[in-house]
Amino acid sequence: MDARRNWPDLPDANGRFGAYGGRFVAETLMPLVLDLERAYRDAQADPAFAAQMSDFLRDYVGRPSPLYFAERLTEHFTKIAEAEGLGGAAKIYFKRDELNHTGAHKINNCLGQILLALRMGKTRIIAETGAGQHGVATATVCARFGLPCTVFMGATDIERQKPNVFRMKLLGAEVRPVTSGAATLKDAMNEALRDWVTNVDNTFYIIGTAAGPHPYPELVRDFQSVIGREARAQILEKEGRLPDAVMACIGGGSNAIGLFHPFIADESVRLIGVEAGGRGIDERFEHSAAINGGRPGVLHGNRTYLLQTEDGQILEGHSISAGLDYPGVGPEHAYLNDIGRAQYLSATDDEALAAFQLCARLEGILPALEPSHALARVGDVAKELGPGGLIIMNLCGRGDKDVFTVADSLGVTL
Repeated sequence: MDARRNWPDLPDANGRFGAYGGRFVAETLMPLVLDLERAYRDAQADPAFAAQMSDFLRDYVGRPSPLYFAERLTEHFTKIAEAEGLGGAAKIYFKRDELNHTGAHKINNCLGQILLALRMGKTRIIAETGAGQHGVATATVCARFGLPCTVFMGATDIERQKPNVFRMKLLGAEVRPVTSGAATLKDAMNEALRDWVTNVDNTFYIIGTAAGPHPYPELVRDFQSVIGREARAQILEKEGRLPDAVMACIGGGSNAIGLFHPFIADESVRLIGVEAGGRGIDERFEHSAAINGGRPGVLHGNRTYLLQTEDGQILEGHSISAGLDYPGVGPEHAYLNDIGRAQYLSATDDEALAAFQLCARLEGILPALEPSHALARVGDVAKELGPGGLIIMNLCGRGDKDVFTVADSLGVTL
């Protein structure tokens, strides 16, 4: 096993990852986020909480998720590399979190947060969602524990994610359409925060990504780190060593930070996130690549990289993927980028569509459009590493929800 170096215990006491993170919230909300932090610290110190989480992750979520060698995809990129005179390509493994209950990584975090809500005596749950996977996961745990659930979802996303909207309703959730702005994820999060301010006494807000005011980026990361812990142990068992790179798509970045975090201290392991390049990263901002095409600012309670105008007005992100069209990124990713510990690439809509189809035809797996962005760059990294290299890519969601979007983009009538 590679030697590990000391790594700072972040966030700090103020919820900061270097210059990023923090708590930028209305005075009304400050007592709630402070109560949440106290409840989380108590839960961290309670063996019963850890045991409860472990039981539910195993018996309800279906963990551990498999680490799967994508043999045909590896062969595909190996042939391309050989044709280009590069000698070969790295082995590609999928961390198959799309096999979790509800079809994505989101359930890991929702389970942890609803158990915190129960510890705090909250009786109502709210959430925001873009692609619908976080909404489905929240509705699922609310059904399991018998709590009412309201999910805020942009009207644009409701239209392009109809299967997930119906799933949420079947699970008993109220799906509340949001029509402001571009009617997508940013706007849904705005409305959820407004609801939270109005219903401070009984309501717990389950945030779906590793963003928002402290302690959300930390606790979401911690609940999602089960992905990286499993992957680390599984690759050591299968290959006898750590991977050369771990890769994940990144919008807000919960699946990526969940994979990255257990590898952060392993300097030999490259951490690679792939943002949504939309129609191309240029001055038109028809993308959602906050790190590659944005600059630091404050949104939704934390300081991070954002898509914004020169005078600080937040822009509307674009992506073919409803789960990636957020104009910001989690603050820990902003920090990892600035210090050079992680690398953030991008992939366009067209590249993600091509990767979606390639994975389906070579591996018999329909990936969600979100991880299809990481798939679009995995071949480049595999060729760069060459034969003998190892890559783990987080296949964080399945593509059932996206088949109508893909069909429409390809001009196919269903």
